[in-house]
Amino acid sequence: MTPLMTTQDTSPAAGAGVVVSALPAWDASTPGGSWAPAVDSYTDEELAARIGQVEQQIRQARMEQLRLIAEADRRRLHATHGARSTQAWLKTLLNIDGQDATTRVRIATATTPSPNPGEDTDDSTNPTDSQDSARVDLPATGEALAEGVIGLEHARVISRCVSRLPEHAQHRAAEVERLLVENACRQCPRDLAKLADRIRYMLDTDGAVTDERAQFESRELHYATARDGMLVIKARLDRETGAKFVTALRPLAAPRPESDGVKDPRTVGQRNADGLSTLLDLVLDTDGMPRTGGQKPHLTVTIDYTDLKNQLPTINGGEIAVAGAGMLEGTGQYLSPQTVRRIACDCEVLPMVMGGDSLPLDVGASQRTAPTHIRAALLARDGVCAFPECDHPAGTPQAHHIVHWVDGGPTSVDNMLMLCAHHHRTIHNHHWDIELQRGRPMFTPPANVDPTRTPRPGGKAQPATHHHALRTLTTPPEGRPPAGRPLANTR
Repeated sequence: MTPLMTTQDTSPAAGAGVVVSALPAWDASTPGGSWAPAVDSYTDEELAARIGQVEQQIRQARMEQLRLIAEADRRRLHATHGARSTQAWLKTLLNIDGQDATTRVRIATATTPSPNPGEDTDDSTNPTDSQDSARVDLPATGEALAEGVIGLEHARVISRCVSRLPEHAQHRAAEVERLLVENACRQCPRDLAKLADRIRYMLDTDGAVTDERAQFESRELHYATARDGMLVIKARLDRETGAKFVTALRPLAAPRPESDGVKDPRTVGQRNADGLSTLLDLVLDTDGMPRTGGQKPHLTVTIDYTDLKNQLPTINGGEIAVAGAGMLEGTGQYLSPQTVRRIACDCEVLPMVMGGDSLPLDVGASQRTAPTHIRAALLARDGVCAFPECDHPAGTPQAHHIVHWVDGGPTSVDNMLMLCAHHHRTIHNHHWDIELQRGRPMFTPPANVDPTRTPRPGGKAQPATHHHALRTLTTPPEGRPPAGRPLANTR
């Protein structure tokens, strides 16, 4: 295939550096710009090879464009067109972002040698990032770009690293450039940036420390409630805090194991949101949080007891009784009674009698729906989350009443089990049925999940599982069945 072709008008009136035609020969000769031959005629090996060849041609064409940009910058062509800088002129000419234009001008001037050494270069490009504003020469980078073995993003990483070398390390600029170019040929730009960062820490310790302090001073986190009621969070965290966040969130946001061959349907963003929710549950459940008024920080929901008990609109005499809502004290927003019931499965309940003017008349004693000793017993029985095939990390499950306490269900081991936040929500929203059989929770899915509604065993239930396996060790010899004879089925 013929490489991309460009023509250049060198007459003073027309200027220089403007690409007039950039159509590949195989594209221009075929009506409609179709491939010749058609892409579906390639073998798998030819297709992969051709993709690589086109990428190399694109990179080589980009280097040709960089040479043109460098020449336009040397001639101050932007002034002829009334632009304040080559960057601003290029942004308009190519209809690209300002940052992209800045990068191209910087790489162009760094990788293209000046025809008149010692000649002053135009410094009016005014890069957005002042840390990259220093002019550097990158001959090795230019050669690699011309060969098509690295891309523009690789060159940007190299330029940034070399331009930020401290004065005492300037004599090693060529060495650093060569090292980065060699690695750029086999590393993606992101990995190359990590190497460049490591070089910076090795050659400019003081500068690296200064950067870390600047990042810390630039830290920020903002949150606001959107019109639809969802909380929007925006944050920029310094390296240390960012690493803490990732370390804490990653295990909580991991994909759940496959169930019946079906992978976790949640997107990465949804998994991260669920992980953050679980992380907040863990934080609010610890004793290390500062106390206000003698209490740990907690989620407070106010709801009428009748609404909580009904949870859904009821029909009385042919009329629909409208269900109420619970209010989140922290944000002043409302939640449906169905959602409040899920939250109330494992919470601290403070009964309060309100008068007609909504003022409290009497306050009872708060009670924990799942005391510590019951939670410990549930974890010992279920292991972690009791939902079938879930292995959510220990310490994150929530106690769930099989028969809700508001409906008269007891807060006891025989009426409770541990669920992770996701499956706790699944049980309440999709109405799974749960019962304990010989100490092991059995989950019956709704008809829309499994038309046969076949019960699925959940939880580790190690005592029940091991009971029959260990019988031969706990039964006296005279009570054991003859060798080779199976134990009777006691089910």
